[in-house]
Amino acid sequence: MKKNIAILGSTGSIGTQALDVIRSNPDHFSAEILTAQNNSNLLIKQALEFKPNAVVIGNEKHYLKVKEALGPHMIKVFCGEKSIEEVVEFDNIDIILTAMVGFAGLKPTLKAIQSGKNIALANKETLVVAGNIITREALKSGVNIYPVDSEHSAIFQCLTGEFHNPLECIYLTASGGPFRGKDKEYLKNVKKEDALKHPNWDMGFKITIDSATLMNKGLEVIEARWLFALKPHQIKVIVHPQSIIHSIVQFEDGSMKAQMGLPDMKLPIQYALGYPQRIKSDFPRFNFMDYPELTFEEPDSKTFRNLELAYMAMEKDGNMPCILNAANEVAVSAFLKGKTGFLEMPEIIEKCMHKANFIDNPSVEDLCLTDIETRKLAREIIYGSERFSDLPC
Repeated sequence: MKKNIAILGSTGSIGTQALDVIRSNPDHFSAEILTAQNNSNLLIKQALEFKPNAVVIGNEKHYLKVKEALGPHMIKVFCGEKSIEEVVEFDNIDIILTAMVGFAGLKPTLKAIQSGKNIALANKETLVVAGNIITREALKSGVNIYPVDSEHSAIFQCLTGEFHNPLECIYLTASGGPFRGKDKEYLKNVKKEDALKHPNWDMGFKITIDSATLMNKGLEVIEARWLFALKPHQIKVIVHPQSIIHSIVQFEDGSMKAQMGLPDMKLPIQYALGYPQRIKSDFPRFNFMDYPELTFEEPDSKTFRNLELAYMAMEKDGNMPCILNAANEVAVSAFLKGKTGFLEMPEIIEKCMHKANFIDNPSVEDLCLTDIETRKLAREIIYGSERFSDLPC
């Protein structure tokens, strides 16, 4: 049966690739809801092509523009963050792809789960900051969470048919980013243009910077803990520069399973949306002769300290991963604006982890306050008493 898909964040990298998947599989999927924060022009273009039931533009300044463009086509138009939380409750949605960036994805994802909707999760920050709450609510609502990140999709695929067999550990692979092998002396003067040159993946700005600092892998470590009910010591990271093996599981008998393929996000997106069916695709096929060597290295967590900080936050638990995430979002934003250096980002994050108020068992409201408090603290560390416009989500 055709599945009706809601895409939260349809104009971003994951959202546009998800629409490529829907476009290629009109007998399997239809776009029911599309949302965007600011990119009204692309949202309008997408809506005119896919004819969704409704769209939401998060920034209310763009509402009239979107309304005037789509109103004659009988497409409902809403605006504001609250509307994103409300549209996920529509009865005719089969699965919700959460592709919003950062902390902003938490409340809509939680509302979708409480409404009994299955989730294709591309917003890793939701599980990073509120993994205990999200997994508890998913269990209570009988909701499935299908991972979209290539590494977690790989683990999920390796575990299909194996859920009754206990894991010894998992290995999340990392490309190493554009600065693999570089030392701190080299990294002192790198600019955003250098950091945005990822060797294997085509991603949005924020996740590309996170990949360069290894924070993306750190966030994935925390996400994996909640997705697969693992203890911190069971989650290991290895650098695999070719990005062909997407991740590995090791069982208690010592056997290992890996999922392989070319680095293309459309494959895990399609797998999550179509699960349990594997839908035929025309994606490029892997050729072993093109990759005569697959290599592996230890991550350099001394030079790229964000990975170590993520493990520390996971061990501390409570609202510490939320502090880590909020500080990182502000630090990355500042780096992209040229307001802080590459090596200063982990320093900012660590200071916030020491100074922000720790809560052992936070509620959603506690996490929202933690996010606001940490962002303010991070800005004070970066900018001093100056005021800037990139306010918290």
